[in-house]
Amino acid sequence: MENFIFRAPTHMYFGKGQIKHLPEILKEYGKNVLLAYGGGSIKKNGIYDKVLEVLSDFNIIEFSGIEPNPRIGTVRRGAEICRQNKIDVILAVGGGSTIDCSKVIGAATFYEGDAWDLVKDSSKIGKVLPIVTILTISATGSEMNKGAVISNPETNEKLGTSSVNMYPKASILDPEYTYTLPAIQTSAGTADIMSHVIENYFKKTEGAFLQDKISEGILKTCIKYCPIALKEPKNYEARSNLMWASSLALNGLCGSGKEGSWSCHPIEHELSAFYDITHGVGLAIITPRWMRYILSDKTVDKFACYAINVWEFENEEDKFALAKKGIDATEKFFKDCGIPMNLGKLGIDDLLLEKMSNAAVAHRNLKNAYVPLDAKDVYNILKMCL
Repeated sequence: MENFIFRAPTHMYFGKGQIKHLPEILKEYGKNVLLAYGGGSIKKNGIYDKVLEVLSDFNIIEFSGIEPNPRIGTVRRGAEICRQNKIDVILAVGGGSTIDCSKVIGAATFYEGDAWDLVKDSSKIGKVLPIVTILTISATGSEMNKGAVISNPETNEKLGTSSVNMYPKASILDPEYTYTLPAIQTSAGTADIMSHVIENYFKKTEGAFLQDKISEGILKTCIKYCPIALKEPKNYEARSNLMWASSLALNGLCGSGKEGSWSCHPIEHELSAFYDITHGVGLAIITPRWMRYILSDKTVDKFACYAINVWEFENEEDKFALAKKGIDATEKFFKDCGIPMNLGKLGIDDLLLEKMSNAAVAHRNLKNAYVPLDAKDVYNILKMCL
């Protein structure tokens, strides 16, 4: 295990009715609140009305229309609204896209240059408006971490940035707020959670036994409860386990003490940068193909452990056969959850594969991944996804 510093400062308010704490949370920061949200689903499921009810004593400025893959233009507009209205705190109501966008809006409010600078170079992030979140989808873990991912459609770039100043001050996690999610969003969100864990599980660092056991537990939780949530959307046990898995998957517990770059996320970021697809769907398509591509004498033992400890296959002498069972089970799980498991079903052909492969390598240090990848490797993996 490598040296690390663990930080998870967000106050988590988990469970039914925790929105009652929202006024006391926000009053610490001021009265002027930017209410940030996406396409309006919070108005259909009643969350919007509840927020306005409990915040009747606050000055609410609304900022809606945040995209599923939030764009830098939206960040710029949000920051300008914050400056014009002297916003004290941002309340992000939604999923990872809304929260990510709000984080960078909070940083851009105090930055004199262009907001895209903060995405390309996180060292330029200084003061950030306080961020408070109300989570409506279990997926990205942005409710409990310092990261954000923003797209620039003008350059076909989708990049991540982070700062300790972007940790949400508090997050309200009420599993009932995920009851009305479309099935595909539940499935894609679960794939996103699992991908976060898998990216950290498959790393070169050895001896991080505890981190791997936490990872295996989160993966097994997703495998157990996603099918239940799809069949019974208002099953509180299923929704609560998936929601907490989302937060724990990317708050540092699984990755601390394990060095190396991620693999599937950099590849998927190019897909959604060029084609604006759902992030979790892209990850579900890529992950089992990446697994098959990197399976070798050097990685087979880890994949065999994955098959035994996550998918509960019996140990067997042929480690490669065992590893392949685990990979096949991963792909079948995503397919059974209703995710289209090839790029062709999303209308993506091979036209831009080379361009995306080069961009993935340029934007991330894939030479430091669990298995080092170059542009040709990324191209081959994407070809397997068609």
